[in-house]
Amino acid sequence: MKSSTVIKILFLLNKTRINTKDEAPIRCRITFNGIRKVFSTGLFINPENWDSSLQKAIPDDTEHKQINTQLSLIKQEINQAFLFLQVQQEQFDVEDIYLKYKGEDTKPSKSLIEVFNLHNSRMEKLIGIEYTKSTFSKFVEAKQHIIDFLFFKFKKKNIPLEDITLKFLNDFDYYLKTEKNFKQITINKSIQRVRKIIKLAISEGFIVTDPFLLYKPKKVINTITYLTSKELYKLENHKFSQKRLEQVRDMFVFCCYTGLPYQEMSVLNQKHLVNKFDGKLWIDMYRQKTKRQFSIPLLPKAISIIEKYQDDKRLLPIISNQKFNSYLKEIAEIIGIEKKLTHHIARKTFATTVLLYNDVPIEVVSELLGHSKISTTQEHYAKVVQKKVSEQILQLGKKLN
Repeated sequence: MKSSTVIKILFLLNKTRINTKDEAPIRCRITFNGIRKVFSTGLFINPENWDSSLQKAIPDDTEHKQINTQLSLIKQEINQAFLFLQVQQEQFDVEDIYLKYKGEDTKPSKSLIEVFNLHNSRMEKLIGIEYTKSTFSKFVEAKQHIIDFLFFKFKKKNIPLEDITLKFLNDFDYYLKTEKNFKQITINKSIQRVRKIIKLAISEGFIVTDPFLLYKPKKVINTITYLTSKELYKLENHKFSQKRLEQVRDMFVFCCYTGLPYQEMSVLNQKHLVNKFDGKLWIDMYRQKTKRQFSIPLLPKAISIIEKYQDDKRLLPIISNQKFNSYLKEIAEIIGIEKKLTHHIARKTFATTVLLYNDVPIEVVSELLGHSKISTTQEHYAKVVQKKVSEQILQLGKKLN
């Protein structure tokens, strides 16, 4: 986000510091991007001779003219400093404006929110090129979580990068857990995005020390929820009286046999179907999340669902992700599946029940899921793989006896 093009300059009296002459010091307050900087002007005036609405000393006699002239000069010099920074720097804050007004070099370091703004403004321009809107929105959310935390913990809207410590990160973790009621996996992802902002600050030379050096994210026990072969069979063969539930069931089952995420399922059309070297029909497209191309050979069940719904343009019915998951809840209740069904469970069912439990190697599973790294697949499905290994060793043990 670019810096605001407007600053507010306000003169006000500090009536708690009235001197022996019954005069109060005149202070100046600069407000920029919601952050204030207050400093003393070195001028004094009797509160009865100050008009706050006009921002001037009254009456307009010689003594007060001199004060008003000096205040006008201060305001003019602040505006000049602000205009200079607008021309010379893409990112600056209220402290930079004040330092420039005083004739001092602007501080080399930046605040956390400034670097967040710098990162997010760059990312926004790369939507559709390197990032999706969904990825961008997660960094916007991460910035808001930091803003909420700063106000909750320090009653501030920002924090210098130098003040970010290991304790700050642990306190942020605790805040997200207790105040936002986030699960640890969500907390880790939020802090991971903050880590990316810190890396940008280091690469730009805003800070030298990495506050994440000793930080260790809390461990998360991954529990993969998926449909067993019995549950999947039960789902496939149930006769629904409502067409909308039948359609959602079919789309869900289609993803159980293809592993397509919602975004890819929602845009699937005829151009994504390709006859490949083996003479079989494949889905060939790019993952919107990773921008990585992936190909999936269509199993007979997936082909039958396409044949049921495809028209000249689309292969499957159109439905929003929200409605899709809402209808899945109804379906689970009707069939008696005691699991919280979401679209993503279809993808997990594809990886486990359809692939891993049918002896498809983890390397192939990773390729079919469109993961950019096999370690991602191993991390998510480690327990499933271990269970399969245990079964294989058990069978081997019987053969060797």
